[in-house]
Amino acid sequence: MGYSRPAGAEASGDRIHRIRVVLWWVLSLNVLVALAKIAWGLISGSVAMLADGFHSMFDGVSNVVGLVGMGMAARPADRDHPYGHGKYETYASAAIGAMLVLAAYRVGSAAIERLRSGGEGPTVTAMSFAVMIGTLAINITVTLWERREGKRLNSSILLADARHTGSDVLVSLGVIAGLVLVRMGYEQADAIVALLVSGAIVFTAWTVFKEASVTLSDAARIPAAEICDVVLSVPGVLGCHKIRTRGSEAEIYVDMHVQVDASRTVADGHRIVELTERAVAEHFDSVADVIAHLEPFDEYQASKTTEEQRSGLV
Repeated sequence: MGYSRPAGAEASGDRIHRIRVVLWWVLSLNVLVALAKIAWGLISGSVAMLADGFHSMFDGVSNVVGLVGMGMAARPADRDHPYGHGKYETYASAAIGAMLVLAAYRVGSAAIERLRSGGEGPTVTAMSFAVMIGTLAINITVTLWERREGKRLNSSILLADARHTGSDVLVSLGVIAGLVLVRMGYEQADAIVALLVSGAIVFTAWTVFKEASVTLSDAARIPAAEICDVVLSVPGVLGCHKIRTRGSEAEIYVDMHVQVDASRTVADGHRIVELTERAVAEHFDSVADVIAHLEPFDEYQASKTTEEQRSGLV
């Protein structure tokens, strides 16, 4: 037995197309922001602004990684991948986390080198603030939009990339603060702020890796008790156990054991279980596939359910 959400392939294809459209727009804006920061960072001699520009460039690289990952995730299920290629989206989000770590290293190492060398601080002008404030506005807009689309589409890669872009907002705020301090005469503030912000980037990378690990480690996505409540609401179902969930936030797979009266015919029991599978898929929007194993609710099978209830598994 088993129940898969109708038109899943069509819906999945449309979802992936929408995600890729968002990534293309974000890529274009990230490249524009990065070039502006790098160009003025070189002109003014600001290591923080230059590092911020490279960080934005890594945003663009992560968008490319995301587009490649989504292209692979869009492939239909085949003999070697019977569950489809959806995890490539998670692999891509993990790659974005690695990009964040690299960006943190570049920012931190450049700041340390400036502090060690003790060279002159950057030349801070009105143009420096204009570039930073303008690119900051773009980054905030991109972050909010990408996060909203990520939640709407249940996309781990968009949410991870939104965190990435959000870390760029933190970097930019730090750079602006550093420029203000340099203008006030604290020349080393530029490097100190850049070093502090690298820590914020590392934290953002950790959150991306944490979310990716939930999918890649096949951690439970829905509490078993919540699914059991739905199952027991179906007429004819007397018990359930061995409930397992896995998958990405947008595509969850469920398997479980459903118990019915032992006196029912196989056909009648099969009908009840099919209703149960459909009920679970329709109750939880992110559930893509449900497989239930039919069991008679006799003394032996009932003891299994009771044991799981006592242990807190259901």
